[in-house]
Amino acid sequence: MTRAGAHVENCFLAPRGSAVHVHTTRRHYKDKVYETTLLRRSYREGGKVKTETLGNLSHLPKETIELVRASLKGETFVRADEAGLSPEGFSIERSLLHGHVAACFAMAEKLGLAELIGPPCRERDLAMSLLVARATNPSSKLAAAQLFADTTIGADLGVEQVHTDELYKAMDWLYSSQDAIEGGLAARHLRSGGRVLYDLSSSWMEGATCPLVARGHSRDGKRGKAQIEYGLLSDGQGRPIAVEVFKGNTADPSAFIKVVSAVRERFGLEEITFVGDRGMITKAIVQALSKLPGASWITALRAPEIKALVASGAIQISLFDEVNLAEITHPDYEGERLVVCRNPALADRRAHTRAALVDATEAALAKLPASVEAGRLKDHTKIALRAGRAVARYKMAKHFEFLVEQGRITWSRKQYQIDQEAATDGIYVIRSSVPGETASAVELVGTYKSLSEVEADFRSWKASDLDLRPIFHWTENRVRAHVLLCLLAGYLTWHLRRAVAPLTFSDTERGPQSTRLDPVSPALASPTTRAKAATKHTETGEPVHSYQSLLEHLKTLTRSTCRIAGSDMTFDKLSEPTPTQRRVFELIAKPIPLHLM
Repeated sequence: MTRAGAHVENCFLAPRGSAVHVHTTRRHYKDKVYETTLLRRSYREGGKVKTETLGNLSHLPKETIELVRASLKGETFVRADEAGLSPEGFSIERSLLHGHVAACFAMAEKLGLAELIGPPCRERDLAMSLLVARATNPSSKLAAAQLFADTTIGADLGVEQVHTDELYKAMDWLYSSQDAIEGGLAARHLRSGGRVLYDLSSSWMEGATCPLVARGHSRDGKRGKAQIEYGLLSDGQGRPIAVEVFKGNTADPSAFIKVVSAVRERFGLEEITFVGDRGMITKAIVQALSKLPGASWITALRAPEIKALVASGAIQISLFDEVNLAEITHPDYEGERLVVCRNPALADRRAHTRAALVDATEAALAKLPASVEAGRLKDHTKIALRAGRAVARYKMAKHFEFLVEQGRITWSRKQYQIDQEAATDGIYVIRSSVPGETASAVELVGTYKSLSEVEADFRSWKASDLDLRPIFHWTENRVRAHVLLCLLAGYLTWHLRRAVAPLTFSDTERGPQSTRLDPVSPALASPTTRAKAATKHTETGEPVHSYQSLLEHLKTLTRSTCRIAGSDMTFDKLSEPTPTQRRVFELIAKPIPLHLM
C-alpha cells in the first residue's frame, strides 16, 4: 500500500454527526501488558459529549489497525498493484538516525526551549541543532556540522551543509541572549525565599589566547594545564539555572560574591538562601552576606574547625548514642546554627582507609634501612628525601615522626595524632544562618547534601553526557557561549534523564536529599531499583539501560526516504519502533514525530 494524502483530522465525521476514531488502551497486570483497540464514535447529547463503542479491533493485525486509524484521520490509500507497483518498485534513498534527536526535540518542545532561546530565525535553528547535538553526541563544532547530515537534524532544520563559520555566528547570537535565557529559567524555577545551590568547577583549555585562560587549582586533576573556571547555579532540586565563567585562577569566595550579586540584581530575588560547600562560604563571605538583608546561607565547617570543636568538648561522641545529628551552639559562631552529624558507615570507611594507608606507608619506609645498611644510601639528606617520597605517596606524613642521621633512619607512628583524627571520623558540621522557624536541623542537613546534585551535573557536563572539556575556542565570548550551550544542554538532559528514569537504573522512588527524613544515613536503593538491578528488566518487561545506552538504542529508530520506481514520488517512513522506543516517548508524553519541527 502507498500513501497519497494529507493529514487533516484525528477523526472521520460519520453521517449522524458523530466522530469515529480508533482508541487504544494498555493495561499492565503482573509482568504482562494487555492492549485493547476499539472503534468508537463521539457525539453530543444534551450539550454533553458522549462516546459509544462500535466494535473491537483488537483481534486484527497491527498493520490493519494502523491502516484503519490512518484512514479515519483522512489519509488516502491505493493498492500497490493497482498503481502498477511491485515490491521491487520501492527503493530506500537514504536512512537517517532519528530516535535520539527526536526524543530530545520532543522534550525541548515540552520545555519550551526554542521559545526561551529566542524568536524564530536561522540562528535559533542553528542554536537548537548545536544544543541537541551536544546532548546526544557531544563533539567539536566541526564534527557537529558533519554529523547533522547523518541525522534528521540536518534535513528538518536545513543545516545539512552548514559551515562552521555560520555555527560560530549562531553561538555569538546565543551568547547575546544569555541574560534573557537565564532570566527566563530563573522565573520558572526560583522564588523569593527559596534556596539556590552553587558550586564551582574548572575545565582545561587547549590554546592560550583566550584572556580567561590561567593556571589555577585544577578540579579535573590536570596539573600544569591552563584552564577556565565556571560556577553553576541550580535550584533546590539541582536543576541548572545559570552559569558564570571566570578566569582560571579565580578563588572560590570571589566567584561566590559575583553569584550573590547576580541572583539578587538580575533575578530580583531579595530573600534567598545560598547553599555552598565549605571551601566557598568562608568567614569573609559570611560577613559579607550578613550585611545583605534577606540573604541567608547554608554551608559546612572545615576539618580544622571541627577538630577545634572536638578539642573544646563542644562535640562529644556521646551525642550520637541515640541520634545521628544534634544541634549545638558555640560562642565562636554567635548567631549561627551548628548541626553536628555522624555517619557510622562513613566513620568505618575512613578508619579502614586510614589504617590501610598507614600500613602501606610503613611498608614503603621499611625498604629504606636495607638500602642504608647496604651502603646505597649514606647521606642523611638523600635518606630524608627518599623517606619524604615514601610518605608523600600516601599523604601520611602527619602521622609519622622521623629521625634521620648520617647512615641511619628511624620512625614511629604519632598515635596521639591518629587517635585525634579518628575521633572526628564520620563527623561533619552544617553551619547556617537560616532561623529555626524557617528550617529544621534535618532540613538544613538535607539541603546542604543537595549539593551532590550539582556535583552530579558537573560529572554529566564534563564526562558522561556533554563532554564539555577540553575547550578549544580561542575568544572570550566563544568560550562563554560554549559553556552557555552546555548549560542549556544540561537543562534538557536533566529533564530527559528524569523522564526516562523508569527505563534506566536510576532510582525513581528516592526523593531529593532535602526531602529525606534521615539525610545523614546513607540513602538506600528502593525495592523497585533493586529489582531492576537484579533482573535487568523493568516492571513492564523492557530491558534496563544506562542513560547513554538508551540514547544509543534510540538511534536505531531511523527515518528512511523511499522513492517509487519510475516516478518522482517519495515519502518518509520510520522504522518500526521497539517497545522500549515507544515507551521513551510515552514517558516524555509526546508522540513519536516523523519530523522534528
